[in-house]
Amino acid sequence: MKDKPILVSACLLGLKTRFDAGDAYSKDALASLEGRVIIPVCPEQLGGLPTPRPRAEIREGGGADVIEGRAGVIDENGRDVTAAFMRGASEVLKVARLTGAAEAYLKEKSPSCGVESIKAGSNTIAGSGVTAALLERSGLTIKGF
Repeated sequence: MKDKPILVSACLLGLKTRFDAGDAYSKDALASLEGRVIIPVCPEQLGGLPTPRPRAEIREGGGADVIEGRAGVIDENGRDVTAAFMRGASEVLKVARLTGAAEAYLKEKSPSCGVESIKAGSNTIAGSGVTAALLERSGLTIKGF
């Protein structure tokens, strides 16, 4: 798989795509990607949300629950942004299919990209984000940073 491109949360690469218009630059993620073709993605931007944007969280479950219609994504103003998160996840999957990417390195604690953990209020809980769940369900290998 090392010869195939890899999807990477854009914020991990230092791009200012986070909800607060900041980044989550990760030296460790970048070091582990040396020699790889990197494709930066931000599911929330691809889903049509602006940067900056209100912080959002999954309510009543994790990413798989959102995909199956049992949970939603609500922003800090009480606005339901589930459709944008679903659209963003679908667009990232399209990018993976268009480029032949079979792996993704994603930002932990994100309602989109969290692989093993997501934020719930001020707490970090076990669970995956919407995009992480869709990519894993679609057969991609995902790793959180």
